[in-house]
Amino acid sequence: MNWLTPRIISSPERAALIWGDRMLTYRQLGEWARGLEEQFARAGIAAGQRVAALLPKTPAAVAAVHALSARRAVLVPLNLRLTPAEMAAQCALARVTHIVATEDTAAQAREIRIANEELRVAEGANEELRVAEGANEELRVVEIGSVELQPTNFATPNSQFAIPNSSPLALLFTSGTTGTPKAARLTTANFYWSALASAFRLGVLPHDRWLLTLPLYHVGGLNILFRSALYGTAVVLPAADTPFNPEWLYETMRRQRVTLVSLVPTMLHRLLEAVSAPPPPDLRAVLLGGAAAPPDLLARALARGYPVATTYGLTESCSQAATATPPEVRRKPGTVGKPLLYTQIRIVDENDRPLPLGKIGEIVLQGPSVFAGYDDNPQATARALRGGWLHTGDLGYLDTDGDLWVVNRRTDLIVSGGENVYPAEVEAVLRAHPAVAEACVVGVDDAEWGQRVAAAVVLHPQAQATPAELEAFCRQRLAGYKVPRRWRLVPDLPRTASGKVKRSAVRRLLSQENPQSPKTPLGQADSKA
Repeated sequence: MNWLTPRIISSPERAALIWGDRMLTYRQLGEWARGLEEQFARAGIAAGQRVAALLPKTPAAVAAVHALSARRAVLVPLNLRLTPAEMAAQCALARVTHIVATEDTAAQAREIRIANEELRVAEGANEELRVAEGANEELRVVEIGSVELQPTNFATPNSQFAIPNSSPLALLFTSGTTGTPKAARLTTANFYWSALASAFRLGVLPHDRWLLTLPLYHVGGLNILFRSALYGTAVVLPAADTPFNPEWLYETMRRQRVTLVSLVPTMLHRLLEAVSAPPPPDLRAVLLGGAAAPPDLLARALARGYPVATTYGLTESCSQAATATPPEVRRKPGTVGKPLLYTQIRIVDENDRPLPLGKIGEIVLQGPSVFAGYDDNPQATARALRGGWLHTGDLGYLDTDGDLWVVNRRTDLIVSGGENVYPAEVEAVLRAHPAVAEACVVGVDDAEWGQRVAAAVVLHPQAQATPAELEAFCRQRLAGYKVPRRWRLVPDLPRTASGKVKRSAVRRLLSQENPQSPKTPLGQADSKA
């Protein structure tokens, strides 16, 4: 589907991309994408082919996404933080034929091609390596070259208004912590209905500018590109694709008059810690998602005047499934609001039976933004989409207003001695301690109790607290079975590229016998009360 052509015909001189002191109109972006489309055609990229993409948050990358979509190729964005071997394995699983790279990522692309050859040599000797049948043995690297913008007539027959359909637009690898990665198959229709539903909930203003903070291998980052083209609004790009910096974030929002920004809780926390100034005046919504928003973080953001819109979604729902608008968040902090337009949400028990309001169970979804399944994985698809509903693996409940409250990932639930422990509840108590900046609570295997509650804690700079003091603090506020029995004080928590805490890494750390911390003396890091 060509997302740009209708917009170019309607409003060619509207701003499409802004970065630093530069700007591209939709006409200019369309001409750039058309030039890349021709380059991709010469390279042999055809409709339906799977094309891996190493795309930083740059104008060339945005043009490449639109060019591949216009050619009806299937985009397979690769996480730029993976090793070449990991990327090559994903390329093999997705049956990729080409790798598209920018000047900044061309070297990585060549390393993936080499790793792909090594992977295939190893495949014959290692039965655990399974490469999808039909994958090309040689990946072709296509480096995006410079394109001279040529005046183009976009109002040609059969190119104006393609109807969004069920053809695959992107394969996005889910961030599973165990087992073989799964590629979620998202269609053109998924992205279209997601854009429509988000606009219905949040509204669209002609002067909207959405700051791209999320990577383009994240469904939230891709969605911003397609939504903005559909809305005719501008995407603000970083001046350079550098690691997240809260001072840069604030100054960019203020200077570029950003109205919308998507953040994960960690980003918002760092912004509030680093910048004491009031929110930029043009900012109308901070879409907060990717992980549950801690109540104290919401309270701080609201007290500072930030227009937070809490969201809930996942890759398999093409991003947002429920969203609470800023007024709703101020009225009812903690909820992620009602389902988006045409999305239905239920709470079910372990036998997939609907639960009454207020009861905690698994969150299941149904609607046009729900993905088409996992690529070449019918078993996983059948499990995820059983009964016609997407089973998210997340735990939550619906209140009497029909608003959704997310409690925890089912996989994060701790069962200790037959009692359910929700990590979010324990983490909220720990963050209430004046010395604690961040906390991650996980379950570690225990022969007696099944699982033992364990906590990794980051203290504020110059703050001091021992595991024994933290344990005593928790015992005053929590039932005994919820109190962590194993502790580790750490300088920071391991995170994914999108800012989520990597609970699997924390669990490995805390599963070690007598884990030691650079911040605690020997013997204090593990409490076995």
